[in-house]
Amino acid sequence: MSILIKVEDVKKTFQSGELETQIIKGVSFGIEEGDFVAIMGSSGSGKSTLMYILGLLDKPTSGKYYFEGLDTGELDDDKLAEFRSEKIGFIFQSYNLLERTSVMDNVLLPATYLDNGDINKAKKKAKELLERVGLGHRLEYSPNKLSGGEQQRVAIVRSLINNPKLILADEPTGNLDSKSGREIMEILQNLNDDGVTIIMVTHEQQTAECAKRILTIKDGLILEDKRNGHKRLASGGEYNK
Repeated sequence: MSILIKVEDVKKTFQSGELETQIIKGVSFGIEEGDFVAIMGSSGSGKSTLMYILGLLDKPTSGKYYFEGLDTGELDDDKLAEFRSEKIGFIFQSYNLLERTSVMDNVLLPATYLDNGDINKAKKKAKELLERVGLGHRLEYSPNKLSGGEQQRVAIVRSLINNPKLILADEPTGNLDSKSGREIMEILQNLNDDGVTIIMVTHEQQTAECAKRILTIKDGLILEDKRNGHKRLASGGEYNK
């Protein structure tokens, strides 16, 4: 497999007045195409800051971040935004759906930002993906008429609409009950089986164990990097948060 992401001695420092706080203290790792990586750590460990850097939503203070061999530090803000919309899909804990907009239009939103986007082709793909996750009968519903698990499925489909190279999932089961959480993790595992590269941030051990690889971060440093074996969630089995 080819390397999708390469991180070299990345550090991130936040400054408030004269006070400097180093959140990421120098991390280096690579991620192959088609991998499923969980970044695990407690609150304040630096995992969310690292995710924002990997998602090109923030820049490191120092170090190098390569995506498909491209040094992302050489991109200006406009190029970063364009690159992000083409290459990365996001799934957030709070879903980030537009409440007064239909499921279909929520899914299509990222496609509207692409200059070369074919909206009819995107609509066909959105319908197929929504049917795949069991929401083919909810296309015209607004998010406030959906359960939390259904809203997260919409967010997953939205993240896929531009055929990204990478899906970033930030605590994707954090607001869900056990059954819905298990269903979401099954969907992510199936997507990964289809070749989608996924990086997931979580503080939950059982959620992390659904990935193929776990990076444990503590105090801004990688404490452990281990292969996990992609533990499957048995159909109908329990998912304990």
